Amino acid sequence: MNNYIKFEDLDVYKISRELSGVSWEIFQALNSEQKYIFGKQFVTAVDSIGANIAEGYGRYHYLDKIRFYYNARASLFESKHWVDLLHERKVIDVSNHNLLLEKFNLLNAKLNNFIKATLEKSK
Repeated sequence: MNNYIKFEDLDVYKISRELSGVSWEIFQALNSEQKYIFGKQFVTAVDSIGANIAEGYGRYHYLDKIRFYYNARASLFESKHWVDLLHERKVIDVSNHNLLLEKFNLLNAKLNNFIKATLEKSK
């Protein structure tokens, strides 16, 4: 029986892709100046979460995997920073801000558990 799980089926990856979709919608609604000043950095940070999860999952050695998962977590924290700024600058309202932070917090917990599980498999 095949126990291989595709990275696309991982909860951490699915949530990161969902966040990428929402961030892209926010980015598309920005004016040219906002896109240039902070929009590109915001969407790049969010997209980097899933990209690092995917790349880490494709690595062979657990330490190599973990390095990319840590990068994903760092991008997650950067993304939270941008969401706070988007709210402060009145680009997103409080309900969208709270919804995004809720998703980021869920992803943070799941990503930490994923990192822990990857470390435990190596023992």
